Amino acid sequence: MSDEDRINELGQAIGREVAGWTRRQMPPRRPIVGRYTLVDPLDPSRHGDDLFAAYSEDATGAMWTYMAYGPFEDREQFDEWLRLCAAGDDPLFHSIVDAATGRALGLASYLRIDPGGGVIEVGHISYSPALQRTRTATEAMYLMMRRVFDELGYRRYEWKADALNRASASAAARLGFTYEGTFRQATMYKGRNRDTAWYSMIDSEWPARRQALEAWLDPGSFDEDGRQRSPLGR
Repeated sequence: MSDEDRINELGQAIGREVAGWTRRQMPPRRPIVGRYTLVDPLDPSRHGDDLFAAYSEDATGAMWTYMAYGPFEDREQFDEWLRLCAAGDDPLFHSIVDAATGRALGLASYLRIDPGGGVIEVGHISYSPALQRTRTATEAMYLMMRRVFDELGYRRYEWKADALNRASASAAARLGFTYEGTFRQATMYKGRNRDTAWYSMIDSEWPARRQALEAWLDPGSFDEDGRQRSPLGR
C-alpha cells in the first residue's frame, strides 16, 4: 500500500508505518577493514604526517575549492585543524588509509547523525591527489555505507555538496545516490554563496548498490595494469 493510500481516522493521507523501529547506535570509533582500504578513526598522532604529505601534493590547492577550510598556510595551522577534526563525535572523522602502503591519503566523516530518525550524512571528504580516482577511494565510500546500513541499520544516508561542484555530483551519482534538489543560498563560505545540492540513498536501495559496488571492487574486475574493466553505474 502506498503512502497516499493510507488514510487515518480523520480522512487524511499518512505515511506508512515503520514497524519495529528502535533508536540506532552512534557510529563507533572502530576501524573498517576492506580489501584495499582501512577506514580508520582519525588519530592526528598516527595519521598527521601522512595526511600533510599527501595534501601537499595538491600544489594549486584545488582540492579545497569547495571546502569551508583549507588550503593551510603551514604545518602548524594544519595540525590545529586536524586536532579539532579528531576531537568530536559529530562530525566523526576517519582517515582513508591505503592498505598496500599503510599511508593515510585522505579524510571523510559521518555527520548530522540522527540515531532516532535513522539518518546520517557522509561529508568533509578531502581526497588527496594520490587517492582520487582509485579503487581505494571507491572502497572507502563502500565501507562507510556498509557500516551505516548493514552494521548500524540506518534508514537514510545523505550526501550534500556545493551545487557547482561537478566532481562531487558525479561521484554521488556513480555511487548510487539519488539527486533530491538544490537548497538555494543555503550558506556562505570563504566569502562566497553556496547553493547546496542534496543526494540520498535509502535502505531499500542499498542491497542493489552493495552488489554493484562489490562486483566492481572484486579483483577480477581489474586488468593486469590495475584498470577497471567496466565502469561503476546504476
